[in-house]
Amino acid sequence: MIRILFFGDVVGKAGRAGLRTTLPELREEFKSDLIVANAENVAHGVGITLKTANELFASGVDFLTSGNHVFDRKEQTAEVFEVLSGRLIRPANFPDSYPGKGWEQISVQGKKLLMVNLNAQVFMEKQFSGEIRSPFITLDRILQTAPKSDIIIVDFHSEATSEKRGFGFYADGKVAAVVGTHTHVQTADAQVLPQGTAYISDVGMCGARQSVLGVKTESALNRFLTGERTALEVEEAGEIEVGAVLIEIDHASGKAKHIQSFLRVFPAPVL
Repeated sequence: MIRILFFGDVVGKAGRAGLRTTLPELREEFKSDLIVANAENVAHGVGITLKTANELFASGVDFLTSGNHVFDRKEQTAEVFEVLSGRLIRPANFPDSYPGKGWEQISVQGKKLLMVNLNAQVFMEKQFSGEIRSPFITLDRILQTAPKSDIIIVDFHSEATSEKRGFGFYADGKVAAVVGTHTHVQTADAQVLPQGTAYISDVGMCGARQSVLGVKTESALNRFLTGERTALEVEEAGEIEVGAVLIEIDHASGKAKHIQSFLRVFPAPVL
C-alpha cells in the first residue's frame, strides 16, 4: 500500500509554522511515502518564493502543487519554477506562456506517480479572461500524452463544489485521486468513488484558525461591508489549523483503497 499525505493550501507564516510543527509527528503516525502540499499562498498569502518553498521542503514536504494565485508575484515566479523544476507544478490548463509545468512524474516505492495540477473555470473567467482551458479536456490530453504512469494524482483547484464533484466523477477510474483545493474550508465528503478514485471537494487549509480563509477577519469584513477591493491582511496570530487527507493506494492496481480527511488544531507556535 502506498500512503500519500496531501495538505491543503498553506497560507503564509502561520501555515508554514503549522506544517513545521505537525509534519514529523504526522509522517510517523501515518507512515506516509509521499507528502504533498498546495503552496500557492505560502508567501504571506500571495504566491510563492524560493525562501518559502524551501521552508516547506525543510519541514518535510516532498512535492508542491499550486493554483491561480501562484502567479501573483510575477517578478519571481519564473525563477521559482525554474529552480524548483521537478518539485513544483502549476495548473496544466493555463496557456503555455506561463512558467512551469502542469504535471510531473516522480517515483514512489518503485512506482511511477504522475502529479497533475488543474484549475477550474467556474468563477475564474473574469480573473483570467478566458485563458483557462477546459480541465476535463486537458486531463484527457495529459492521459494521452504524458509518460505512462502507475498512479495519477490530481490537485483540482476550484471555487465551485459542483465543478469539483463533476470533475471527480469524470476522472473516476482514470486517476487514483482527485483532491480539491482553493476554497480553504475542509469538506465532509472524502470518499472512494465507484471506479476506484479517492475524492474530496476541498482538503482545507494550513493557516490561522480564527480568520477568514487565512485572512484577518476585520480585513475580509471590510471588503464585504464596503464593496471596495481593499488590501487583505494575512492573519498570523492565534490557533493554527492543519487540514489534510491521507490517501491509501493499492500498490498493484494503482487504485485508491481509502481516503481519510483530518483537521488538527493547536496553539500558535513562535513564528
